Amino acid sequence: MDEALLRSLTPSVLTVLVRRGADFATAEDAVQDALIEALRVWPADPPRDAKGWLVAVAWRKFLDATRAAASRRRREDRVEEEPAPGPTPSADDTLQLYFLCAHPSLTPASAVALTLRAVGGLTTRQIAEAYLVPEATMAQRISRAKRTVSGARFDRPGDVATVLRVLYLVFNEGYSGDVDLAAEAIRLTRQLAAAIDHPEVAGLLALMLLHHARRAARTASDGSLVPLAQQDRDRWDTASIAEGVGVLQAALARDRLGEFQAQAAIAALHADAPTAGETDWVQIVEWYDELARLTDNPVVRLNRAVAVGEADGPRAGLAALAPLDAALPRHTAVAAYLHERDGDLTTAARLYAEAAHKAPDLAERDHLTRQAARLNARSR
Repeated sequence: MDEALLRSLTPSVLTVLVRRGADFATAEDAVQDALIEALRVWPADPPRDAKGWLVAVAWRKFLDATRAAASRRRREDRVEEEPAPGPTPSADDTLQLYFLCAHPSLTPASAVALTLRAVGGLTTRQIAEAYLVPEATMAQRISRAKRTVSGARFDRPGDVATVLRVLYLVFNEGYSGDVDLAAEAIRLTRQLAAAIDHPEVAGLLALMLLHHARRAARTASDGSLVPLAQQDRDRWDTASIAEGVGVLQAALARDRLGEFQAQAAIAALHADAPTAGETDWVQIVEWYDELARLTDNPVVRLNRAVAVGEADGPRAGLAALAPLDAALPRHTAVAAYLHERDGDLTTAARLYAEAAHKAPDLAERDHLTRQAARLNARSR
């Protein structure tokens, strides 16, 4: 190792770094680091161009030192900018984002679909199933919604009804277990209820609380579904039920009935029954009639057929089911249940098996398959 050569090259290497824009002090440190590196590396692997090697290594050392100094200054600046210790106001813009995505330039259906996809985190398939449309149709709807708002100003928030629809669908998807969003939907609905004096906001909050109260009892230890009539009611969250009923009663007292209040009233009647056999099905049918009047939703009429079957007998339920489109989700499962109640086990078993093939998730498919197997075993 020719240390004299290193000393002779030092001034010229330092000059190169300064000409490249390095400040003298940092450049001098970088050159010294490069000389130390040369003393370590050159005995085993001497370079062909000693000056070129020193310039390259020194410049790299200079850049590393510059970046380190800049990072240190940024850390120091952040420390100086931090607020003093103590309580600070919480900031949560999620609900505001729901309102902004429910843009007035969109139809309510498109606004809900876009918000569920962009903010709620649901897949196009999940949204399509909620709307009872093919996945391709929903994908086109979401794409059109994105194009519509691509050049729009987000200074006019959407209406409450659209945001409620989004929160309801997010809760339903979370409640199904496919995506765990139920607690987040309840949290945001609580925020909305605290900010807006609106009976349907209260109705939605009550509905969520009453459904969520039964969540622990909806599945067995092996993950299988437990139908409402067979659930262990001791596992229901009585505090959530009491809160939901209280919120609902306050909303109904305002005499501005909406669909979420009607749904919450049905959920409250289920929660109020000490046993499945003591459920007030006659009153539930009346609430389904109100809900059908408010929404004209085919899924509401499907659920009403079940309630009619409980209140007036399975043949009355089948008569209520007959006018409905057999392609409706869970239509076949409802038909199977009503036929079983009517004593036609062969037809019920066949329909349970058909419903299992149409089930949207594995837990429901397994439940319906077991129902079919149970009835087939009884028929042997």
